[in-house]
Amino acid sequence: MIGVLLLVLPSFIKSNQNLKTFLTNLSLWVALILIIFSLYYFFKLIA
Repeated sequence: MIGVLLLVLPSFIKSNQNLKTFLTNLSLWVALILIIFSLYYFFKLIA
């Protein structure tokens, strides 16, 4: 996960010079990560 962050982060920052675009993209990434961790927790709880 950290490796993916290191690969994506430079282009993410470069493409988000506008603050509104940056906040929109950041909120999408946070939502995606929360969904992934929620699914992981849910399946770990079942097993």
